[in-house]
Amino acid sequence: MPELEARTDPDGVDYAWVMQTTFVVTIVVGAPIVTALSTGYSLPTWASRVSFAVRIGAIIWFLTAVTVFAYARRHAA
Repeated sequence: MPELEARTDPDGVDYAWVMQTTFVVTIVVGAPIVTALSTGYSLPTWASRVSFAVRIGAIIWFLTAVTVFAYARRHAA
């Protein structure tokens, strides 16, 4: 039985790297941003807190994904 090889040779942008980097950067950078922005709002219930975090988090996720993709596309050899 042949041995499995776990190598890839992506042409252009490595989308797996983009997705993984987007996830990590969004968590590391986005959580403090959401926390800082939430101090200016009254969020009395858990539903309002979750709704606020999802709305702001989605914007941060989108901006991070576009930035990481642009970086990967620019540096694709």
